Amino acid sequence: MVPWRATVDGFVTKENLDWYRRFAEGQPGAIVVEATGVRDIASGPLLRIGHDRYIKGLTELVETVRRASDGHTRLFIQIIDFLAVKRRPEKAKFFDRFLDLSERHRIALAEATHETRWLKAEDEDVRSLLKGAPDELLDKVLDERELEALRFGYRERVTDTHLKHIRELPQVLPEIFAAAALRARLAGFDGVELHYAHAYTMASFLSARNTRQDGYGGARENRVRLPLEVYRAVRERVGSDYTVGVRFLADEVIKGGNRIDDAVYFGVEFARAGFDYLSISKGGKFEDAKQPKVGQAVYPYTGQSGYECMPTVISDERGPFSRNVPLVAAIKRAVNEAGYDAPVVAAGGITTFEQAEAILERNEADIAGFARQALADPDWFLKVKRGRGVLVRRCTYTNYCEALDQAHKQVTCKLWDRLQLDEPDVPLTDDGRRRLLPPKWEGEES
Repeated sequence: MVPWRATVDGFVTKENLDWYRRFAEGQPGAIVVEATGVRDIASGPLLRIGHDRYIKGLTELVETVRRASDGHTRLFIQIIDFLAVKRRPEKAKFFDRFLDLSERHRIALAEATHETRWLKAEDEDVRSLLKGAPDELLDKVLDERELEALRFGYRERVTDTHLKHIRELPQVLPEIFAAAALRARLAGFDGVELHYAHAYTMASFLSARNTRQDGYGGARENRVRLPLEVYRAVRERVGSDYTVGVRFLADEVIKGGNRIDDAVYFGVEFARAGFDYLSISKGGKFEDAKQPKVGQAVYPYTGQSGYECMPTVISDERGPFSRNVPLVAAIKRAVNEAGYDAPVVAAGGITTFEQAEAILERNEADIAGFARQALADPDWFLKVKRGRGVLVRRCTYTNYCEALDQAHKQVTCKLWDRLQLDEPDVPLTDDGRRRLLPPKWEGEES
C-alpha cells in the first residue's frame, strides 16, 4: 500500500525519506518502493516518475536508503499505470452534469412508465424526473455502465476502445514505461518492478475480462501481448544488466476473471521473455468492491478479491497466513519445468522466520516478501538475524493500516503509532494524534 507521504504533485518529501530510511535501518534484503505513477498526471499525494523533474527527489530517496542500510539493502521501485476513477457523485449532480441523455433513455422511460409524453419531453424535465426516481425505475432506464457511474462513480476500462486514449494504450504505454524505467536507473535504483497486478491498467489487459478486438484482448496470447511489449521496451531502454521484475496475480478472485491456469501461463511467458523475478499477488479488483459513500472513490480492496489480497485475522478456517503460497508454488513449478530459473516471490500473510524459511525449504518460492509485517516491525530482519526473534512486533492482521490507506490518510501501524508520543521531535501525522514512524530499536533489549 502507498503511505500517502508525497506532495500532491508527486514529489518526494521529507516524510517519504524518513519512511524509507526507517525501513532501511532494519536492513532487509530489498525494499520495493510504493506504486509510482509512470504518467505525469494528477494523482494526489502519490509518488510519480513520469517526468525528469522527479529524478532529483528519487535520487535522494535512493541515497537515503543506501546510507541507512549501510549498503545492505537493494532498492527497487514499482512503476504503475492507472485509468480514471471518479468519486461517487450526488444523485442530482449525476443527472444534471454527467448523464449523456439520449433517445434511448426517453424510449426506456416511456416504456417503464407507460407514458408516451416522455418521448418528446424537454431534457430538463427528463433529468428532473430521474433525479427523484426510485432505483426500480432507474434500473430500467439506465444501462449497466450508467448505473455503475451513478452508484459507484465513473471508471474507465481498457475495453473502452470508443475512447481514443484508451484505444491507443498499446501504442503509447511501452514508451511511457520505458521512459519511467530509465529515470529509475538514472536515479540510482537497483531495479524496477512493473506493476501488472490488482485493479490497474496492465492487470486489466491480462484479465480474462479483457475483450478488446484489436489483438490485445480475448485469448491469453493476445492479453499478454501488451505486457510483453512493455517489458521489451523497458529492457531495451535500461539494458540487459539492470533488474526488471514483475508483479502479477495468481488469481483475480472475480467472476469471469483469471484463475491459476492463466497465471501459470503468464508466469512462463514472463520468464521466457527475460523478467529477472516474478512477484505474485492475488485479487484486489474493482469488480467486486463495496459501494463507496457519496464523495468517495471505489476502493478495490473491499470485496472478496480485496480480502484475498490482504487477508485479515477475521477469516475462514484457513486463516490469513501464507494464503497465497499454494498458488505461488504452482507458478514456480511451471516456470522451472519450462526450463527457466527466474526467482518467484511469495507474499501475503507471511510473518515469522519459521514460516518464511519453511516456504523456501519446501521450494514453494525463492524469496519471501513482507509488507504488513514489515510495517509492524521494520527491525524484523535485524532481530531475526541477531537471534532476537522473540522481540519481533508481530502484525495482528486487523488491516488498520489498510483502512488508513482507503481513507487516503498517512499510513501507520496501530502497534506503534501511539507509543512514546512525547519523544522529543517525534514526527506526527497531520492531525497530531499518531506518530509517523515506529520507535527506534537500539538492538540491545533482551
